[in-house]
Amino acid sequence: MKLMRLGPAGSERPVVRVDDDHFVDVSDITPDFDERFFRDGGMRELESVVAERIAAGRVHPFIGSDGSRERVGAPIGRPHQILCIGLNYSDHAAESGMPVPDEPILFTKSPNTLVGPDDDVRMPRGSTKLDWEVELGVVIGKRTSYLDSPEQARDHIAGYVVVNDVSERAFQIERSGQWSKGKSAETFNPAGPWLVTPDEVPDVMDLGMWLDVNRQRRQTGSTATMVFDPLVIVHYLSQFLVLEPGDLINTGTPPGVGLGMTPPTYLQIGDVMELGIDGLGTQRQTVIAPR
Repeated sequence: MKLMRLGPAGSERPVVRVDDDHFVDVSDITPDFDERFFRDGGMRELESVVAERIAAGRVHPFIGSDGSRERVGAPIGRPHQILCIGLNYSDHAAESGMPVPDEPILFTKSPNTLVGPDDDVRMPRGSTKLDWEVELGVVIGKRTSYLDSPEQARDHIAGYVVVNDVSERAFQIERSGQWSKGKSAETFNPAGPWLVTPDEVPDVMDLGMWLDVNRQRRQTGSTATMVFDPLVIVHYLSQFLVLEPGDLINTGTPPGVGLGMTPPTYLQIGDVMELGIDGLGTQRQTVIAPR
């Protein structure tokens, strides 16, 4: 299944994508794709409901009779936490001038950075080095703590999603302290357009990834070059903290970020980012001025 949320920011309703043109409304089944939904086993009920509604022709068009299309929100409600893995692609570590880590590098983003896949990205005040990062996001499906093995993590993953781990490099690297400082400005975590359940991802370690800025290709990569795969990451994190249903994990980015260019190149107001991952959909964001 492909889970989506449609509607104005803060008032999204849950739907399931059927194809490019149609969706099934499931807002009568659950108010949201949030911690409670995943915790209470909502995914199991949803599968049968969606199949019945498709068979009965209870599908809706994405494009209304007047030609309008609803806003697409992030495919999950605000998570308990957004966890991020740094330098998880060996070639990205090289372009950043940093060694490949022996263990996953963990940092966090504020949960209120989460926005829809096509929402604007707002440049924060004082920003001089705004950067892009296409990433595979992992959504946790049930409470996870002290897993015995990476293989056990398979049953704890609700699905996968495209994310843009927007970063302010001056805040991140030059302002002391933890990386979170350069990762947590508002709008810094576009996600979606949908959450794809694991059964629809034949091989999560063989997904092409790309990102363009103003129609110029900046990142081209594949999850095949990850240092730590999603199962290893979920198992590893479970040894240090409790993962809650609906939590989002950003798993790192391939090479091609602005920081790694010669000379380094950063986003400006009006720039447009377009990005995607095979089978997980695409995003498009415009950089807008600070408040």
